[in-house]
Amino acid sequence: MTKTKGTNVCAGKKPIAGFENTECTTEAGVVQVLEQAGADVTAGYEGQFNASGRKPITEPYWKVGLCPVNVHWHLGTEHRSKGQYDEDGHGPAHTLRRLSQSEHHSGPERLLASDARLGFRCHHYKKDHAHYTKEYHWQHCKNMKVGETYEVHWPHSQAGACGTPNQYQTPFYDGVFCVDGVITSTHTQIGVQAQIFTIVNDEEFYYPDLIKGMIVDGEMGKDVAKYTGSTTGTTRNNKICSKYTPITWQVDRTCHKISASSFDKMCADMKLMRDDMSGDLEAHGARELVNDTLAANNLHRL
Repeated sequence: MTKTKGTNVCAGKKPIAGFENTECTTEAGVVQVLEQAGADVTAGYEGQFNASGRKPITEPYWKVGLCPVNVHWHLGTEHRSKGQYDEDGHGPAHTLRRLSQSEHHSGPERLLASDARLGFRCHHYKKDHAHYTKEYHWQHCKNMKVGETYEVHWPHSQAGACGTPNQYQTPFYDGVFCVDGVITSTHTQIGVQAQIFTIVNDEEFYYPDLIKGMIVDGEMGKDVAKYTGSTTGTTRNNKICSKYTPITWQVDRTCHKISASSFDKMCADMKLMRDDMSGDLEAHGARELVNDTLAANNLHRL
């Protein structure tokens, strides 16, 4: 396996000054930030944050010139879709520790699976079915578990190094802001696709190109919620918020099954990228569900 050679022109493009995490509200309860993610995406849900007329991108990202610049995933889900992935979901027993909220935002920017916060889970898992319990020999992804729920994110940007060997970047911010002078309206030029999966050890559910973006096939990618929010991760919660906002989110409301081999193929593809994507080869922790007061009131229901 040989990585793509050459110079990574996107390295270090992540903007930092002015984008540090900040208190979500004052002591008086006044919201100090713009809308946050991940939100409840259940059909009919209404956030309470006035998004001031900001509308999410409702077209597929490729139609408006955005390309994927990264792929990563979270342990459990950061979004909630009632009856699909929520507080009643379930999965395999594991030894991962649920961090306290103080630990969530005091540690590294994106905690990995060894000490990650577990989010919501899907409803597929059955402990007496080999489909969800038979171990898979992982060759490329790290610390993955058959039967577990993962929320996959594909950040997209008009300022990505689209169509070049530098397109995929870790951290994803380097890819999002790679080309200078492009981003003038973040929620119309930056977006994230999110799709939720339960991992199964069954080749019937194999998809070979997971690195390329949300799967749109049959019921997959059919019922998609669109809204504006922020970047996520466990350095943020309902007290400490992200200032990388607003951006568009397009989130599949349905939980799907996918083969472990699909994920492992994606990790193999990540290892071949010019940039070092090793920091995204295992699940990151899940941010707690955003409070209604921080969730945008522009959820698009189509």
